[in-house]
Amino acid sequence: MDRQVMLRLEAVGCLAEALFNGVPLGRVGVSAGADAASAQTVLTLPVNEFTLMGSNELELLVFPGAPGVLAPPEPRLADGRTGASLQLLLPRMAGVAHPASARSLAQIDWAPPADEVYAAPLSLRKSVELPIAFPRWRWLDAPIVADSAALKNDIARFLLEIAVGLIKGNPEPLIQASRLRLEELALAYERPLADDVARLRSQVQAWHAALPLKPTLPAPGKLLLRPVAGGRLLECLSPDGAPLLQSPLAGGGQVAWPMRLAVVEGRFYVLR
Repeated sequence: MDRQVMLRLEAVGCLAEALFNGVPLGRVGVSAGADAASAQTVLTLPVNEFTLMGSNELELLVFPGAPGVLAPPEPRLADGRTGASLQLLLPRMAGVAHPASARSLAQIDWAPPADEVYAAPLSLRKSVELPIAFPRWRWLDAPIVADSAALKNDIARFLLEIAVGLIKGNPEPLIQASRLRLEELALAYERPLADDVARLRSQVQAWHAALPLKPTLPAPGKLLLRPVAGGRLLECLSPDGAPLLQSPLAGGGQVAWPMRLAVVEGRFYVLR
């Protein structure tokens, strides 16, 4: 495959979230009362590993609530300067993911005129047929989790093993837990699996050598499980909606290890 599918999300004067095939992939913009000057307004990222052959669903959420929380809709009055756009693009491999230089596969735009009343959170969806050959990803066949709350203790223990490894500078628990995800990422972007594993191993070791990794120790009370992909995956978040496993880096900033788990016969698998 000489191309990769890219998602581009842009927001002006609002908070917007992009979902692709039921998986939330990022937020940009600002919520009411936030600092607009420091907000990220554009997000672009490759999404091959979330793309399906045939029918795909793109969803734009405007003013979403906290991750995992279904907020009741409230009326808002548009000011004529607020809007959001979500696009699915197909640039050449390593090309620029911009509408001016990439083929547009699907697009959702939202820009209400001044004084129009709308309800938020607001969900806008579009289905798109993609004539691109992608494998059938494992998460499509994972069972739907009926009661995520009952799994909190077990998932916290599962994540704790990974966190303890990171604290010791040992990436192997992370690599083993993420083996299926790494396999499918290598397949999605046509990269050698061994190279991806070696890159992850050396990166964790380099981070730890510069500043010992100290991720927050997972505990049930710190764990928010957000059902995604139609309930087939559980996204492991902290109470503020960020990935639960993250650690400060030397020189500032944070590294995060997003975890979206499938549950099969009582065992946990990191699939995304």
